[in-house]
Amino acid sequence: MKIKSAEFIMSNSDVEKCPKSRLPEYAFIGRSNVGKSSLINMLTNRKSLAKTSGRPGKTQLINHFLINKNWHLVDLPGYGYARVSKSSKKTFQKFITQYFNLREQLVTAFVLVDIRHNPQPIDLEFMQWLGEHGIPFSIIFTKADKLKPMAIKKHVNDYQTILLESWEEMPNYFITSSSNGVGQDDVLGYIEELNENMKLDSI
Repeated sequence: MKIKSAEFIMSNSDVEKCPKSRLPEYAFIGRSNVGKSSLINMLTNRKSLAKTSGRPGKTQLINHFLINKNWHLVDLPGYGYARVSKSSKKTFQKFITQYFNLREQLVTAFVLVDIRHNPQPIDLEFMQWLGEHGIPFSIIFTKADKLKPMAIKKHVNDYQTILLESWEEMPNYFITSSSNGVGQDDVLGYIEELNENMKLDSI
């Protein structure tokens, strides 16, 4: 997929105020320091479409971006480690839950995981929550440029070992790096395939 256009549409904390169009949506979410904004900018070939910050947890709203005039990329608040009050964190965690439960336009979620670290309970718990609620998702391993190939393979295998204890199969996953563009074609190609399948289903 070639990204011809990418534009910011809106930010809000109320799922009811999200775009009314029926365009397919792809939601990106992960821990607050996982490199989500950098990944979104890499995928869309834009330097500052999503605002990056040295302070984890800056994204605290549901952000919609219109891509190629035919699908929405949704940037959701990160979970964990955000430097906000407990009441603020509880509020935006609530609308994350509402988004996944109520947003019928959602095709799939992408759960971002820092490939440098061992499997983290907070990531595993969130994936479990998605699975229990029947929400399709893929894993995007970020910051792959920070590790050698064998280390990447080991960390992916560690996730697979844990997930297969309660899942029938390993969720779909991608290896990415925002600094060198690794995984861009794979992720965008997957989204394009899903969009095309939906067009065929509607015929």
